Amino acid sequence: QVRLTESGGGLVQPGGSLELTCTASGRTISDMGLGWFRQAPGKEREFVATHSRDGQTTMYADSVQGRFTITKDNGRNTVSLQMNRLKPADSAVYYCAADQLYGGQDSRMYDYWGQGIQVTVSS
Repeated sequence: QVRLTESGGGLVQPGGSLELTCTASGRTISDMGLGWFRQAPGKEREFVATHSRDGQTTMYADSVQGRFTITKDNGRNTVSLQMNRLKPADSAVYYCAADQLYGGQDSRMYDYWGQGIQVTVSS
């Protein structure tokens, strides 16, 4: 069993940066696929970024490519999402997730989820 807890959200101006951190407890996530998803009001949950189980591959949604970076820290048992050049369209509740098999872009494949954290981009 894995418990995931997100931190680092909040209010930021357009063009600013935030780093979200997801801390895992209960077991190591070093051998798990990891992902970040987000959900804006009135919209479905969408894929943001993923870090493969084998640590060799990262993938990003087109909307965040080049602005967001997902990083796994096995020593701290965390996965982070560095978000730069933020836009109002990035405002959402962000969720981290862990998958025992692979990870990827499909939220249905993930076994464990955090409770979510709000990110608001506004002037």
